Amino acid sequence: MVKKILITMLFSLLFATGYSQKMNVAKLDSLFQILEAKDKFMGSIAVSQNGTLIYSKSIGKEDIETNKKATNLSKYRIGSISKMFTSALVFKAVEEKKITLNQTIEIYFPTIENATKITIGNLLNHRSGIHNFTNNPDYLKYNTEPKSEGQMIEIIAKGKSDFEPNSKADYSNSNYVLLSYILQKTYKKTYADILKDKITKPLGLKNTYVGNKISVQNNESNSYSFSEKWIKETETDMSIPMGAGAIVSNPTDLTIFIDHLFANKIINDGSLKQMITLQDNYGMGIFQIPFYDKKGFGHTGGIDEFRSVLYYFTEDKIAVALTSNGKTYDNNDIIIAALSSYFNKPFVIPTFKNIELKTEDLDPYLGEYSDAGFPMKITITKDNLKLFAQATGQSAFPLEATEKDKFEFLAAGIKLEFKPNEKQMILKQGGGAFKLTKK
Repeated sequence: MVKKILITMLFSLLFATGYSQKMNVAKLDSLFQILEAKDKFMGSIAVSQNGTLIYSKSIGKEDIETNKKATNLSKYRIGSISKMFTSALVFKAVEEKKITLNQTIEIYFPTIENATKITIGNLLNHRSGIHNFTNNPDYLKYNTEPKSEGQMIEIIAKGKSDFEPNSKADYSNSNYVLLSYILQKTYKKTYADILKDKITKPLGLKNTYVGNKISVQNNESNSYSFSEKWIKETETDMSIPMGAGAIVSNPTDLTIFIDHLFANKIINDGSLKQMITLQDNYGMGIFQIPFYDKKGFGHTGGIDEFRSVLYYFTEDKIAVALTSNGKTYDNNDIIIAALSSYFNKPFVIPTFKNIELKTEDLDPYLGEYSDAGFPMKITITKDNLKLFAQATGQSAFPLEATEKDKFEFLAAGIKLEFKPNEKQMILKQGGGAFKLTKK
């Protein structure tokens, strides 16, 4: 669950060999010190090894208006990491023989197109074909309003199918909203109570639950975007995302959850193997993550301006969780730094040295850039001394000048290099480079 930004952020984690189990805490601390000093990130991180917390840090503020600082007790909306919890709950229901992965969903949702062909398993690994309702143009017109189960099913049904069930995989939040309702019908309880009974209470996760309206008094963070200053974001009503993105948590709880998941203390080994089996790169509520020669599993999340990451590396029993409520620096780079600190890999501490330009200096960059092999057009505009980029159908974002003809948007790991004389712009993100031409 996430508002659209320029380009889907990529897991550009590298490959190599060798590691050390002694974490470089000092260097990782120095990264967070500069992120806080330069006001580039607000959030929390936790790293555990074999179930023991070995690093945690919180910087920034839960709430800017009251100047309430973030602590290790701060809580954040975790967005689509909720899907890992929902998947685990579905597998528990399967283990209890209340449902099966092969049963079709027409008994629950007769108005959903292809319901007689779509299985619960298809919902879990995004092979249902059901259209993703958060991709609809009108989503941001109603996302702050409460919706009933009936209203959400109507919205999802109206989107129909994007492809024949089980013919391919495509990410859809609709799948996990529907899984939430199946769980509720199965247990005759609310999704919140099922989560509490089956996972959070047995594991002692006191900071993990289905969210409601944000309560700063309860150490729940607000989320913020940045445009010259931090701006408070509106709140998605949690009746909408349900098991696709409605859970609130913190990094320490998240590491405990994923530690127990991979120790077969939530679902059994057979269920876990099904959960992490990939088909077209999709597991069941989980993805595979590379880091050098290591193989991990996990999920990312985004809702409003909250962003989150939860990964587990099975061979080394390392869990890392990151939650943010405001950032202009790429969370993926923070995760790489945390993992590099543990596995004794090099990583760079940013300096954030930008150059000042006059408004007329920006004029050669303005215009629309495109390429036949790139899926969208990028429009470059300016507002006084600030340059902005905007992809087709998405919001504009500010660019910082790092040197002549070079700009970056750190929140998404995007770098732009202009070649005005050749009317070209090179966009770099996630290890990829794209050459676009000015119209």
